[in-house]
Amino acid sequence: MPGSAFLVDTPSRLRRYLHLEPGSCDREVAQRLDWSNLTRPWLRRRQLGLQAKDQNFMLEDSTFWIFGGSVHYFRVPKEYWRDRLLKMKACGLNTLTTYVPWNLHEPERGRFDFSGNLDLEAFVLTAAEIGLWVILRPGPYICSEIDLGGLPSWLLQDSGMRLRTTYKGFTNAVDLYFDHLMPRVVPLQYKHGGPIIAVQVENEYGSYNKDPTYMPYIKKALEDRGIEELLLTSDNKDGLSNGAVDGVLATINLQSQHDLQLLSTFLFTVQGARPKMVMEYWTGWFDSWGGTHNILDSSEVLKTVSAIIDAGSSINLYMFHGGTNFGFINGAMHYYDYKSHVTSYDYDAVLTEAGDYTAKYLQLRDFFGSISGTPLPPPPDPLPKTAYESVTPAFYLSLWDALKYMEAPINSEQPVNMENLPVNNGNGQSFGYTLYETTIASSGVLSAFVRDRGQVFVNTVSIGFLDYKRKEINIPLIQGYTTLRILVENCGRVNYGEIDNQRKGLIGNIYLNDSPLSKFRIYSLDMKKTFFQRFSFDEWNKVPEAPTFPAFFLGALSVALSPSDTFMKLEGWEKGVVFINGQNLGRYWNIGPQETLYLPGTWLDQGINQVIVFEEKMAGSVIQFTETPHLGRSRYIN
Repeated sequence: MPGSAFLVDTPSRLRRYLHLEPGSCDREVAQRLDWSNLTRPWLRRRQLGLQAKDQNFMLEDSTFWIFGGSVHYFRVPKEYWRDRLLKMKACGLNTLTTYVPWNLHEPERGRFDFSGNLDLEAFVLTAAEIGLWVILRPGPYICSEIDLGGLPSWLLQDSGMRLRTTYKGFTNAVDLYFDHLMPRVVPLQYKHGGPIIAVQVENEYGSYNKDPTYMPYIKKALEDRGIEELLLTSDNKDGLSNGAVDGVLATINLQSQHDLQLLSTFLFTVQGARPKMVMEYWTGWFDSWGGTHNILDSSEVLKTVSAIIDAGSSINLYMFHGGTNFGFINGAMHYYDYKSHVTSYDYDAVLTEAGDYTAKYLQLRDFFGSISGTPLPPPPDPLPKTAYESVTPAFYLSLWDALKYMEAPINSEQPVNMENLPVNNGNGQSFGYTLYETTIASSGVLSAFVRDRGQVFVNTVSIGFLDYKRKEINIPLIQGYTTLRILVENCGRVNYGEIDNQRKGLIGNIYLNDSPLSKFRIYSLDMKKTFFQRFSFDEWNKVPEAPTFPAFFLGALSVALSPSDTFMKLEGWEKGVVFINGQNLGRYWNIGPQETLYLPGTWLDQGINQVIVFEEKMAGSVIQFTETPHLGRSRYIN
């Protein structure tokens, strides 16, 4: 492996190859690095597509290097897709990579959604218009720090479900999904005149490795439905040896320069002399509630990117632009402790959560510009930001008062987990909160298996929380029959590792003094757009001096001129969710590290905008707005 001095000098050494005399022996190297004639798909005949020949990628008859970046369309407002992809092109990259989230596209079994922010075809075609190739990563499992790794929660209604295996209940669902997804993808392939040059088979399966017949099944499922471009797998160092599939090119995921030796050793061991690619070079990392904001220094990123390319490898920057876990889509990790991911998917990526430039962007643009052979297009201007006037909520509705406006509760002898509730046309509840009510007649020790976080109430008085660490709580002395309530939040299903056991809500019986409780009333509080349509303005009350929690707070944000991006800061508030004009911005929590919520200007109207905050425990007096995010450390560059 080259020494660090060589890595620092890599851009200048590569630059030398782009100014060669005719007949130079280094001319082939220059051709490998010059992709400028390969990013205009409408100028080329489509016959062979991207191929893995010996140690090189070939696009038709030309050697091709993939310089990619990841942007997830479902984490970026549709109106901003073009802005983010133009910034990618201006950084010197030639390929977009994106996951496809099954759980968002098929929220109920057999009901598909490819509209609005989920318009995959529009996203891919936007990339083509800008001059970017596309590597599609359709799963069905994608990890991506998204709830259940992108798998629909309704799969867990089957008590015997074995996710990511050839278990019939799983493959039947995958087949139906692929039957609907692939007809959208096939016309977008390179050989059909589209920008998709490669498709990934599943995702990091070597680390899961539960069924040796599963990956061949997914490969065949793709091919049988018309996928004919180059197939890839993607694994980290721990899964590479188990993730390879015959007839599929293996790629690797890594971050540190120490792992670069795996490019030569592991990949060669798995598949011999084949083109090398780092499918995920992690430009940063995701954050979890209660942790710190992860930062990877820009100089370290530049050195590692230089070293990867110098090692003869193609590369994909994961993430180029992370975006936001809008709504409740964030995932979680659970190794020793359960930790849910924050709303921001900033990732300390090349662009910020709001799509702004960073030191990483400027340095990588200089680097890729130095080896491109042609001038890069100018970067688009940053989108404007505005610190709007603070909003003071004027109206309020406690959760207990709101219950009468909701759909009738489900009556059940025992608790029912979210996924098995008879709601959403029999598909259960995927996201949000579930309220469980029953009647008790004595005090004592209450114990329950709560997933993920349950606030316990005696009548309307909060007495504490149950979660992974706190499995018991003392019920104080009561008089006569009393209503016991547990408000359970799905904080995010685990997205990597053991995922079969990710059912949410109350799991199994709940006990008072070791005796199981019964006769429950269960409210599904998924907080979809239709949820708030049940509350007419007449139902709201003026905010009292001492509100009863949990509660909804209603305010109005006035936008005089053309709306701009902004960041909401809920100082003095504790934990909850924010909705703007019916759009779920995501969760906030005062334990950090995230201190602001990104509010895209495209979701605001000129004039009055409705702001609803659902707060679990403690409300501040105002909602503030700022031009810059607070994630633990600001990295915004004008």
